[in-house]
Amino acid sequence: MVEGGMKCVKYLLFVFNLIFVIAGIGLIAAGAYVKVKLDQYYDFFGSDYVGPGILLIIVGVIIFLLAFFGCCGAIKENYCLTMTFAVFLGIIFVLEIAAGIAGFVLRDDIDREIDDILTKTLPKYNNSIGIQKTWDSLQDEFKCCGPDNYAQWKGIFSGDNLPASCCIDNKSPCLSNDTLKFYNEGCVSKFEDWLKDKVAIIGGVGIGLAFVQVVGILFACCLARAIKKEYEVV
Repeated sequence: MVEGGMKCVKYLLFVFNLIFVIAGIGLIAAGAYVKVKLDQYYDFFGSDYVGPGILLIIVGVIIFLLAFFGCCGAIKENYCLTMTFAVFLGIIFVLEIAAGIAGFVLRDDIDREIDDILTKTLPKYNNSIGIQKTWDSLQDEFKCCGPDNYAQWKGIFSGDNLPASCCIDNKSPCLSNDTLKFYNEGCVSKFEDWLKDKVAIIGGVGIGLAFVQVVGILFACCLARAIKKEYEVV
């Protein structure tokens, strides 16, 4: 049984694993939220944007399971479990950094893709129930009208009419010549801002978790080394 400073490290590692459990549950919840939210716009993006939510859920489950290994390794002072915890935690740390860099590099591509998708689906509003419901949901939730502005609805609706989801009262179609009765901002910028805010929050949590993981890896390695020495003495 480890003694002295290593005993303190043992219980600190146990506490860190409790943090990992909470973080794992948080990532699972965040992944479920992102997946449900993006599923609302399935008719726009198809299955292309299902990945982020599922990825968060998978990472959350893995961290939750790893925390179990870490807790068992710390309490039972098992060298194999403790080192397994440290190695896999290190792998997840590297993957988190890689995912963060990829997200930063590809963020401009996502902006262009959202602009392209919204512009292309607008003319299909009256031809697809799914696209119609998705556009109405988007405009109603983000208080916006059209991809860039309300003028893009001309030609899709007769005269100066706009879809009800563009209108502030959201009950019946309104006219584009009455700017006080409909949303004047475009949906592309609002949806991009929303997406960037969520990515920034997830990224911030990921960075914080990564620093905690580094401390956990160091504690696990120190404890594993002490356990190994204890077995060698025995």
